[in-house]
Amino acid sequence: MAGEHILETQDLTKEFTGFVAVRKVNLRVRRHTIHALIGPNGAGKTTVFNLLTKFLRPTAGQILYNGNDITQSKPAAVARSGMVRSFQISAVFPHLSVRENVRIALQRPLGTSFHFWKPERSLESLHARAEQLIDDVGLTQFRTAIAGELPYGRKRALEIATTLALEPELMLLDEPMAGMGGEDITRIAELIQTVAKNRTVLMVEHNLSVVAWLCDTITVLQRGEILAEGPYTEVSQNPAVIEAYIGTGHG
Repeated sequence: MAGEHILETQDLTKEFTGFVAVRKVNLRVRRHTIHALIGPNGAGKTTVFNLLTKFLRPTAGQILYNGNDITQSKPAAVARSGMVRSFQISAVFPHLSVRENVRIALQRPLGTSFHFWKPERSLESLHARAEQLIDDVGLTQFRTAIAGELPYGRKRALEIATTLALEPELMLLDEPMAGMGGEDITRIAELIQTVAKNRTVLMVEHNLSVVAWLCDTITVLQRGEILAEGPYTEVSQNPAVIEAYIGTGHG
């Protein structure tokens, strides 16, 4: 177990043919905080997320999780170690109910994820935890609803529930507010604040008012490099940030 920082990168770099998408990024995420990665379109935010969760292999640099070098680890191994990513595009089974989605997520660590032919009673031990997770994300009244028929914001809540089912120590959220209206944004922001109480959250987010409200630390990327880092009050006053990001009006 490492100390103050749960996740660190050292000179993390990703080059594609003729293009450097991420250049010598040194990111440090403190435990039990909400940390945002922001920047204009094309700044390299998603590439950094893909590097951290091992969907891309870095050209150079290191990634340390709980003090362990995970630079060469496989995505599944990283997820099992407690770093779990919730995807930008809702990743639920659309034809199953809310409850069934959560129960499948709870089965994953047991190695029985897709044993649909098992008798119902074999899943009884998961019922209480599933109901708790459904309640935690505000979906109690939707527990029997078909996931694909849920309103968009509720689908995102379900996705967070299925992510929480994996008991993440570090939760990575990829644009959790994308495509939402005001009421859904408030609900999901409050949910993130709640689930962050006993874990660490790293999020890519375009909604600056949400970032200002939720996040302890903000890292601003521009052209694949860290432009500024700190609390929102400090970062938002940085002239380079205002010029590169906030003043551009880009989401």
